[in-house]
Amino acid sequence: MSISKQESLDYHSRGRRGKIEVKATKPCFTSRELAMAYTPGVAEPCREIEKNPDDVYTYTAKGNLVAVVSNGTAVLGLGNIGPLAGKPVMEGKGVLFKRFADIDVFDIELKTENPDEIIRTVQLLEPTFGGVNLEDIKAPECFYIEEELKKTMNIPVFHDDQHGTAIISAAALLNALEIAGKKLEDARLVVSGAGAAAVACTKLYITAGLKKENVAMFDSKGHINTAREDLNKYKQQFATEKRYGSIAEALKGADIFVGVSVGGLLTKEMIRSMADNPIVFAMANPDPEITYEDATSAREDVIMATGRSDYPNQVNNVLGFPFIFRGALDVRATAINEEMKLAAVKALADLAKEKVPESVFSAYGGKEFSFGRDYIIPKPFDPRVLWNVAPAVAKAAIDSGVARVKITDWDAYREELKERLGLSEQVTRVMIHKAKQSPKKVVYAEGEEEKIIRAAHSVYKDKIGLPILLGNEDVVKAKIEETGLPLEEFEIVDPLKSDKAKIYAEQFFEIRKRKGITLHEAIERMKINNYFGAMMVKNGDAHALISGLTSHYPDTIRPALHCIGVKEGVSVVSGLYIVIVQRRVFFFADTTVNVRPSAEALAEIAISAADAVHDFDITPKVAMLSFSNFGSVRQPEAIEVMKAVDIVKQKRPDIIIDGEMQADTAVVPEIAEKEFPFSAIKGDANVLIFPDLNSGNISYKLFERLTDATVIGPILMGMKKPVHVLQRGATVDDIINMSAIAVVEAKRK
Repeated sequence: MSISKQESLDYHSRGRRGKIEVKATKPCFTSRELAMAYTPGVAEPCREIEKNPDDVYTYTAKGNLVAVVSNGTAVLGLGNIGPLAGKPVMEGKGVLFKRFADIDVFDIELKTENPDEIIRTVQLLEPTFGGVNLEDIKAPECFYIEEELKKTMNIPVFHDDQHGTAIISAAALLNALEIAGKKLEDARLVVSGAGAAAVACTKLYITAGLKKENVAMFDSKGHINTAREDLNKYKQQFATEKRYGSIAEALKGADIFVGVSVGGLLTKEMIRSMADNPIVFAMANPDPEITYEDATSAREDVIMATGRSDYPNQVNNVLGFPFIFRGALDVRATAINEEMKLAAVKALADLAKEKVPESVFSAYGGKEFSFGRDYIIPKPFDPRVLWNVAPAVAKAAIDSGVARVKITDWDAYREELKERLGLSEQVTRVMIHKAKQSPKKVVYAEGEEEKIIRAAHSVYKDKIGLPILLGNEDVVKAKIEETGLPLEEFEIVDPLKSDKAKIYAEQFFEIRKRKGITLHEAIERMKINNYFGAMMVKNGDAHALISGLTSHYPDTIRPALHCIGVKEGVSVVSGLYIVIVQRRVFFFADTTVNVRPSAEALAEIAISAADAVHDFDITPKVAMLSFSNFGSVRQPEAIEVMKAVDIVKQKRPDIIIDGEMQADTAVVPEIAEKEFPFSAIKGDANVLIFPDLNSGNISYKLFERLTDATVIGPILMGMKKPVHVLQRGATVDDIINMSAIAVVEAKRK
C-alpha cells in the first residue's frame, strides 16, 4: 500500500494532535459525581488501598495500564533520533496496545542515554503501572536495563525489540520446521545480526530446543567466535570454536537463516547452497536480507518469511506484545518469564494450523490461507490471536508461580477477551473488506465537491469500488488538480455533455408520463445530477448512487424513488443508522423516512433492517420499541407495535424479534432478566426499531451530539438498487464507509 509523506503527516496532525488521548471512564457531570470522583469521595478508595495495597487493582486503572518507555536511541530503522523524534512511534505503540488488546498506555520518553538513569526512573514509576514495555533502546544498554528492572521490580518488564521478534519468529520457525520435516534440535542456524532482536531470538530458539553449538552468529565485523576479543558479554554467549570466514561459507548446508540486520545481504547462490527445504527468515525492514522474489526463484522448496506485509509470512511484533501483556495483566503477573514466552510461541504456532475464518480472508482482499509454506504464522488482523495467546500466557503465568490472581473459568475469560476487543467497532471494516472482493461502480452525484473527490480517490486506490464523478467536467478537473491527485485515476461524467442524457430522458418520460412529467421536463431533469445518477444506476451504467453531502435528504431520495423505485415485495423505503457506543453496535431504524408508520410498515422496516444487518456479519436481534413493555400500556401507538411484532414473526420466523418494549428493556440485561425472562430479547438487542420518525430521528441525533458514539449512515433500505444519502457535512471517512456499504449491497442485489 502506497502512503505519501503528506498523508502520513496529515494523519498525525489533523484534528486533535497526535494519536492518543486520556478519557474518563466514569461520569463527572454533576456535583455529586464530582464529589465521588475527587474530594471527599476519593478518600474512601485511598483508605482501602492504604490498608490493602492490592486494592489498587480494584479502585484504579493500574491493572490495565502499561508504560511504553524509550530514550529514542534505536527507533525503527532511523537509529538514534532522540526521545522527541521517537515519540510518534511510542504513541503508535500505545494505539496498537489499545486496538488489539484494550490496554491503556502512557508513553514516556526519557531525555537520557545513561542506562542507570533509565533504570532508576522506571523503578520510581512502579506504583503507577501494571507493566512496562521498553522500546527502541539501543544494544547493549537495553539488555542491562531490562535485566536490572526485572530483578528489582514486581511488575512485568518486557523489551519488545528483543522478545517480540523472538516469540513471533519462534512460532513461525516451529511450523516451518514441521513443514520441512526437520527437528529443531538437529537444525543448523545462521544468524545475521547480533543486536537486541538477534540475541533474544537465538536465546529463545535455544530454550525451545536448538543446540547452541549449531548456531553461527554474525555481527557487522564477521563471525562471532572465541578468537575475537571485541565481544561484549551478550555476544560472547554465542561465540563458537568453529570459525567461518563469511556468511556465504556458514550457509552451506545450513537449515535456517535468520536475518535481523541489513537489506541485500544474501544472494541467490547462498540460498542455493543451503540444505533441502531451507528456512529463510529475512526480517530486516523495509528491505529484507534477500527479497522474497529472489529467494523463491532461487529455490522452489524455500520456506520464506519477512517483516513485510506485502509478502507471505510476515513476522510482525503486533502478533505478540499486546496479547502477552493482556495475559500477564489479567493474572497480575510479577514478570514475563520464559514459560510465558514459550506459551505464546506455541499458541501462535498452533493457531496457524487452524481453519482460518472468513473475516480474515476478507481483511486480506478475499485471499484464502491454509497451513503451509506460505502460511506458517497467523495474520496480524486475525482477531483469534487475542483469545488464543492471552489465555496461554495467563495460564503459563499461573503454572509457573508468577501470577497473583488465578483464572478458573477459561471459557468465560475468552468471552471477556472477545468483548474487550470491541469486534463491534469493526463493522465498517467488515464492509470495506467485503467490498474489495468484488468492487462495483459507484456514482457520486456531487462530483465537484473536494470531499467527494478525496473519498473517491481512496475508494479507487484501496480497490473498494470504481468511482464515477458527476458534474461539470471542467470544474471537476480543476478541483482534482487543486487537490494534487492524479487526474487519470478518475472517471468523470458531465450530464450536460453525455450522449446518454437523451436516452435517460426518454426512459424517464416513459416511467413518469402518467404522473405529470412531460418529455421536456424529463429532459430538464436529466440535467440534475441526482436524476442523471439514478438513471445510471437503473441502467446498470453504475451499480450504486451516493449523494446528499450538500443537498437536503428529499432532494436525493425523491429522484431515486422516481427513477429506480422500491424492490419487489416492499412498500416502504426506510433509513438505518449504525450507532457504536461503549463497545456495542446498534442499528437504529427508521430514522429518516416514515413519519407515522403503520404496523405493516413497521414490520417491513424491521425485516429490511434485519437483512441489512446480516451484511455486516452480525446476527440481528430486533427490539420493537415503545413507551410500553409487553402490554403494560394499552394505547393505540403501543398496540401498533405489538401488531408489527406478530407480522414479522409470521412472515420471517427466522428473525429474533420481540416487543413492544421500552428502550432500556431492550439494551439492559439486568432489566430483561429480572422483569421479562420470557422475552426473546435478553437486554441484548442490536436492532432498535422506533415507532415513529420523531423518536428515531431524535435518538440518533442525541447520541451523535451528546455522547462519544460513532454514528454512521443513513443506509437507505428498500430500494431496488443501492442508493445512499450522506449526512450533510459528512467526513471523507464517512463517504468511504458509505461507499463500501453501497458496493456490498450492490454485490448482494
